[in-house]
Amino acid sequence: MPLITKEYKFCAAHQYWNDKWGKEENFEVFGDDIKNHGHNYILRITVQGKIDSESGFVVSLQWLNDIVRNKVIKILDHSQIDKDIEYFKDKTPSTENLVIFIWDILDPYFKDRTAKLYKIFLRETPTIYTEYYGPEENF
Repeated sequence: MPLITKEYKFCAAHQYWNDKWGKEENFEVFGDDIKNHGHNYILRITVQGKIDSESGFVVSLQWLNDIVRNKVIKILDHSQIDKDIEYFKDKTPSTENLVIFIWDILDPYFKDRTAKLYKIFLRETPTIYTEYYGPEENF
């Protein structure tokens, strides 16, 4: 079954800090990232499904763009993730937590469609990214 991937970009800031630890332990785990800092993220949404015989697409890219831009990018772009987004008030704004956050936003929009959300890819820097294929019960 074909997979199609659409790429998006957004800029956001965050700070790594665990309130249960002192400054020394936070620095030991997070290094200089205990300071507020930003990233130019690359987000890739991969969708799997049968090709629609009329459109020739697995999913309407207009539909996908509208949902991703309005439900994900508008929330994350130019935010300080750990301060501005309620979901991250008690979670580290890591790429690992971000891909789950994004999946949880997007997945319900695929419930009544023939195409299904397959993977979320999020690159934070040129050397680190996270891929997420959905909750374990999907397997």
